[in-house]
Amino acid sequence: YYWALFDGHGGPEAAIIASNYLHYCIKQKLEEVVGGITEAHPPMHLSGRCVCDSDPQFVEEKQIQAEDLVVGALENAFQECDEVMGQEMEATNQTGGCTALAAVYFEGKMYVANAGDSRAILVLKDEVVPMSCEFTPETERQRLQHLAFLFPKLLDGEFTRFEFPRRLKGDDVGQKVLYRDYFMEGWGYKTVEKADLKYPLVHGQGKQARLLGTLAVSRGLGDHQLKVIDTNIEVKPFLSCIPKVNVFDLALHDIKEDDVLIMATDGLWDVLCNKEVAHMVRSFLAENRTDPDRFSELAKCLVCRARGKKRGHQWLLDESHEASYDDISVFVIPLF
Repeated sequence: YYWALFDGHGGPEAAIIASNYLHYCIKQKLEEVVGGITEAHPPMHLSGRCVCDSDPQFVEEKQIQAEDLVVGALENAFQECDEVMGQEMEATNQTGGCTALAAVYFEGKMYVANAGDSRAILVLKDEVVPMSCEFTPETERQRLQHLAFLFPKLLDGEFTRFEFPRRLKGDDVGQKVLYRDYFMEGWGYKTVEKADLKYPLVHGQGKQARLLGTLAVSRGLGDHQLKVIDTNIEVKPFLSCIPKVNVFDLALHDIKEDDVLIMATDGLWDVLCNKEVAHMVRSFLAENRTDPDRFSELAKCLVCRARGKKRGHQWLLDESHEASYDDISVFVIPLF
């Protein structure tokens, strides 16, 4: 089984193309490794040959399991989907990009692959299990800075890779101020030079943080033609399409009737935390046990609750237990 959410920016085109291609890419990549997945331990060669005596030993030492092949297939699928999107969007003169959050139930395990700032959580009877993490310019500061360190020409002399507590001014030159570089979790002091007055690679905090002053996310699909305004600096080298994949083995847990996977775009998580969503899920499902449409109704309620914190609204709902409005889309997926 497969579910996915695509949150477009710069128009809906990229999200539509991704929704048409990603599932096909995942199927194709899984088919390529199925021979290894069916084995107790994935062989070095799918042909079954053992060219070197160290082949089985390598698999054992690295503790490579069948689920590692599924994770690799998902990573490869996102990469291939992004390449196909780039070719199609260039050929049709379309622009834009999208985040992608995909869930695959396969061989008793739930795999969640995320490239962007959407989020998935498992709401079980006694716990909440985060199944993804958001990729923003803030959370990926070190990766972005390291890329700029390795390839400074990508910044074209317009940006500085260093992080400072605020945008520096001319009066800061010669002063020692707090800063961070790509290798730093902590903070240090740096004597400000004129080059440090350039616009930061990552600027702003929270929802206001931007990559190259342009994007609020650091991973996603598309945006192959996106450039920083009034420059020739391409955003794509910094925008990664590779997802982080988390795995949950349902066979190791006593899954109950009301246990669900919640997938939602960032609009929901901007106003509701995991704990609030879990409380709503448990309360609603417990109070509506006899309603055959309770999962769809729950999706609607989550959207309404989030939007209600801002203003009144209408909602859209389809039969896949998904509700959406404006920048909020929610899947409620029963696990039982």
